[in-house]
Amino acid sequence: MYSSPSEDATKPLTLNKVVFLGSAIISILLIIWTIVFPDYSQTLLSSSMALVSANFGWYYMLVVAAYSIFALFVGFSKYGDIKLGQDHEKAQFPFLAWAAMLFSAGIGIDLLFFGASEPLMHYLTPHAGLEPASSEAMRQALAQTFLHWGLHGWGIYALIGMALAYFAYRKNMPLALRSPLTPIFGERLIKGWLGDGIDTFGVVCTLMGIATSLGIGVLQANAGLTHVFGIESSKTVQALIIVGVVAAAAISAMTGVEKGVRRLSEFNMLSSILLLLAILIMGNTVYLLNAFTQNIGQYFQTIVAKTFDVYAYDGAAGAEWKSAWTIFFWAWWVAWAPFVGLFIARISRGRTLREFVFGVMFIPLGFIFAWFSIFGNSAIDLVANGATELGEIAVNDAAMGMFALFEYFPYSSVLSFAGVIIGLIFFVTSADSGALVLANLSSKGMTNDTDAPVWLRLFWAAATGLITLGLLFAGGFASLQSVSVIAGLPFSLILVLYMMSMWKSLKEEGNKRKASTIGTANVLDSGKGWKARLQRIVSFPGHKQVERFLQTVVMPAMTEVEKEFAAGGLKTALDIRNLDSIGQNIDAGIGQDSGQIDGLKLRVGHGDEDDFIYEVNLIKAERPNFTLNTSNKQAEFYYRAEVFLSEGSQEYDLVGYTKEQVLVDILNQYERHLQYLHLER
Repeated sequence: MYSSPSEDATKPLTLNKVVFLGSAIISILLIIWTIVFPDYSQTLLSSSMALVSANFGWYYMLVVAAYSIFALFVGFSKYGDIKLGQDHEKAQFPFLAWAAMLFSAGIGIDLLFFGASEPLMHYLTPHAGLEPASSEAMRQALAQTFLHWGLHGWGIYALIGMALAYFAYRKNMPLALRSPLTPIFGERLIKGWLGDGIDTFGVVCTLMGIATSLGIGVLQANAGLTHVFGIESSKTVQALIIVGVVAAAAISAMTGVEKGVRRLSEFNMLSSILLLLAILIMGNTVYLLNAFTQNIGQYFQTIVAKTFDVYAYDGAAGAEWKSAWTIFFWAWWVAWAPFVGLFIARISRGRTLREFVFGVMFIPLGFIFAWFSIFGNSAIDLVANGATELGEIAVNDAAMGMFALFEYFPYSSVLSFAGVIIGLIFFVTSADSGALVLANLSSKGMTNDTDAPVWLRLFWAAATGLITLGLLFAGGFASLQSVSVIAGLPFSLILVLYMMSMWKSLKEEGNKRKASTIGTANVLDSGKGWKARLQRIVSFPGHKQVERFLQTVVMPAMTEVEKEFAAGGLKTALDIRNLDSIGQNIDAGIGQDSGQIDGLKLRVGHGDEDDFIYEVNLIKAERPNFTLNTSNKQAEFYYRAEVFLSEGSQEYDLVGYTKEQVLVDILNQYERHLQYLHLER
């Protein structure tokens, strides 16, 4: 039912013309419309956004809550230890590097833009029922900000990221928006027009979202340059910023995720933490720590009520506030989900579902709590004690809010300069990772562990820059932002289907585990040949010995059983890969992690149900220290004939088995597979 890695690897990597041209045409027409008819487009899109908010606000509140609850359920459930990859795989990136990339991709420059301004806005212009600039408004300001940037938004990212990574790395499908819908619609539709339509829609949403974010980034960067260097805010300066950022993103794209995005993200995380600590230390430290603690308690104390609060009893004022803030944020998170979800799936191979869910939902959350508490409470405290100008700047020009705050601290010019640099790096990482996602979505024939070619990433980096430039000069950012929010409504339905698909597939995983516990005949002898068994256990064979074992024992056994399956009317295939030169390059990577090399693979087809796969692969492994008796580096390793099923390595070695024992092991695993299919019916 699902494709294998070897099958994917045979497909040539090419441009998906349907997705590429379709998304390009839609995006170009939409942008031309907003540029040529700015007033009309803004009026229509604003009214459409208001209509969506007024009629579907309740739906957004419910469905966003459902995403987070489902993601947390998966993390806490018995399925949490399932790998996003095969069972034997290790995490692709170290934990700190992974956390840094989660931080940069999911938060970006918006954190600088809203860090001081949003809490001040909730304090000075709160929702209906709260008196502006009151003690209660002060208490609620950070809880409301946490709601907009907290668990709900990261739950959306966790849902789409886990679905994409699960079907890519666990089910060996392309890392594309269409893949998680295969269990619902079937391979034929997903590989055809429906899948192309979903990926096209994803490219358009991603392109609009990135261009909108770049627009916010331009305003933030220009505000910083004006504040620090006195460079006037103008279209020319903003155009130069965009060109510079896209050029830097292009250079980063050529180095790949492992170097470019990773190193920039690590720098961003470290520099942001240092800036945060500077404000904490130079500010009213004890007050900020007290407020930080209380803000967290207030958030979790009110999260259930705020999750379902649609201001139904607050009249037109409540509806307007809800539309401008909470519904806008929920729609914006959903519209950004294709971009961020694909990127965090790309960097999360080898993590368990539990690691993934808690990492995505809580690692950035801790930093967000600290950032908004320290920046927001610093700003609110200053305004409450007479700094009225800071409040006016934050409400009227959010991009200048952070820089205006720095003026009340020592070394304000240094802090502002650091803010400009951090913002520009955030800017670059958003453009770089966005170009990667757009390029991957518009390619076909990709394996789940490769990226689109550099030229396509460079094209999309340039395209997003040009679109941002065009909208900058036409004043179309507001329209584009409305498009992103409106597009979130249909994509929210796709996320509902993702939940259904994940649940169906996780139940299959549960049935596989249950089937694996059924009793089967013992593969090894009953005890009479215990000396031979002991010799097998304590031996650590060399490469030639295992190669000979595969050729003389495993291959005849698999050939024989394959013929019997075929004689019984089953569709079978026996893939004997490079047997004449099996593992000839196995020693080229001494010192690296052991992994799948070459071997034999038996596949038994079951129509629309999952195929049975039994592989035996030549594996190099580290020899136990207590057995080492030589200084020869080669002796640090031994070789195994390891069994793999569709979900990955089973972590046991066949070397020393007889042909009959190998046959029994194949039948044991096949019997478990049939039991799994029985439980699925």
